[in-house]
Amino acid sequence: MYSGVMLMTIALDRFCINRKIAPNLDLERFFQLVNRCGLHNVELRNDMPSGKVCDNLSDTQVNALAAKYGINIVTINALGMFNLLDDKTQLLDRAEALLGTAKAIHSKALVLCPHCSSADQRNDAQKQYDTLSALTLLAPLLQKYGIEGYVEPLGFGISSLRSSLLTQAIIRDSGAPYKMVLDTFHHYLSDVDQAEFDGQIQVGQIGLVHLSGVEDPRDKGTLSDEERIMLSAQDRLESKKQVQNLERLGYQGIYAFEPFSSQLNSWTEADIEREIRQSIALLQQP
Repeated sequence: MYSGVMLMTIALDRFCINRKIAPNLDLERFFQLVNRCGLHNVELRNDMPSGKVCDNLSDTQVNALAAKYGINIVTINALGMFNLLDDKTQLLDRAEALLGTAKAIHSKALVLCPHCSSADQRNDAQKQYDTLSALTLLAPLLQKYGIEGYVEPLGFGISSLRSSLLTQAIIRDSGAPYKMVLDTFHHYLSDVDQAEFDGQIQVGQIGLVHLSGVEDPRDKGTLSDEERIMLSAQDRLESKKQVQNLERLGYQGIYAFEPFSSQLNSWTEADIEREIRQSIALLQQP
C-alpha cells in the first residue's frame, strides 16, 4: 500500500493528545498526564462526560492550568454536522458558542465534522454543494474570532464527506483559509486510491493528523469508533506507514492520538501513559 521505509525522528513537540484517551480524568489530571509524558499539545472536546469543553471550569481556570502544566490547546473538537443546513441560524449559534470558548482558552482551531447518518437522503452532488455552502457561511465567523477551521472528512459509508481529496477541493473552492484534518482511521475506511492521494494531496493544507489503531478482525465495512485503540505492530490501518508516507510527502505538522474505544473507560493513568509512550516509540522505530 505504501512504498519505501524511512527512519523517522518526529520531535515530541509534534505530538498531541486528544482528550478522548482519558474519559475519566478531569482537565487538571489530563494536563498533568500529558506533561508527564513530556508532551504539551492537547485537543479538547465537547463530547466528554460533562458535555462541555472546559467541564465546569471557567476560561480563566483552564488558562491557569494550561500555563501551570505547559499545555498548548491545539483544537476544540468538534462542530458536528457542520454541512447540514436545515437550520442555518442554529448552526451559526453552535459555531459561535464554540468559537467563543476557543478564543477564550487560546485554542488555535475548531474542528468541523460532517453529518453522518443513514437517514441522510441527499445525493452526492447536494452533499458537496451543502458542504461548500457551509464553509462559505462559517468563514466570516471564524475570521471574526481569529480561529482556524479544520475540516475533517469521515470515512464511514454513511458520511456526507468521506474523501480527503474531495475535502481539499471543496476547501479550495470556498476561497477561505480552511485546513483539513487527516485521520488514519478514516483514510483507511474511505478507500482512497493511494497513488491518486500521493499525487494530489497538498500536505501544507493539512492542519492536523489524527492517529489511532485497529486490531479487530471484523469486516472493514463494519468497523466503527469502538474498534479504535492506540498504535501497535498489528494495526490494520497501518497508521505507522501512513505517517511515514506523510513525512515522505513533506508533512511537518502535528500528530494527535485519538483512540475511541470504550476500553478506554477502564484504563488507569498508568495504562494511558504506557500506551502513549509505546505508540510514540513505535512511530520512532525504523
